[in-house]
Amino acid sequence: MSVERLTRPDGHEIAFRQEAGRGPGVIFFSGFNSSMSGTKASWLAERCHVAGRACLRFDAFGHGESTGRLADGTVGRWKEDALAVLDRLTSGPQILVGSSMGAWIATLVAERRPERVAGFIGIAAAPDFTRELIEPSLSAEARAALDRDGVWMRPSAYGSDPYPISKRALDEAVAHLVLPRRIAVGFPVRLLHGTADADVPVDLSFRLARTIDGPDTTVTLIPGGDHRLSGERDLALLGSTLDQLLARAASPSR
Repeated sequence: MSVERLTRPDGHEIAFRQEAGRGPGVIFFSGFNSSMSGTKASWLAERCHVAGRACLRFDAFGHGESTGRLADGTVGRWKEDALAVLDRLTSGPQILVGSSMGAWIATLVAERRPERVAGFIGIAAAPDFTRELIEPSLSAEARAALDRDGVWMRPSAYGSDPYPISKRALDEAVAHLVLPRRIAVGFPVRLLHGTADADVPVDLSFRLARTIDGPDTTVTLIPGGDHRLSGERDLALLGSTLDQLLARAASPSR
């Protein structure tokens, strides 16, 4: 599947891959410093292709094949990218699937476009991770770098290259925090989280479940599951969870 591009008014280009098919469609929201070429996004796209299901995955500003620098990205910018993708590239009800930070962005999208959402799946959800995870863990050296340079290069647990955390992004994210609020929705919510997640505590999924207050919300803990949740067992659970939400969307009693 070739990469296509959606051009924003400021000239920024959002790279995306789209599979045509029947609805409800599926949209995958990647995590911070991840991309639409990741294991879960690619697996989900192939699964939808085989089933004849519409599927869309994309790279937010500064990620993957989209334009922009990661250091210049903010939660607000990523939210607007996601809304543009939803509004301009899809029609009808959608199942939102958000991984890590992607679950935070998907929550903001669902709040803005509730009529477009047929279901929500969070994978190792990391809502408000800037305030909940990054800021409390900053060392004195990291805080000094943020004050001096406006950016701190954070070591990565998944590669040799560090990645940027900017002071602007941390400050801007405050306007988009969701955990202190309650977002009433009319669609089912499924949150999957590994008990051995070393990056995001399971408590964030439970708190997100209280934030996205829907008629049918469950948190499923995966024994021994890590943050990526991209093993064979994890993907099988993701697939069955998606099937459940699609069946519910198709039910007249929904």
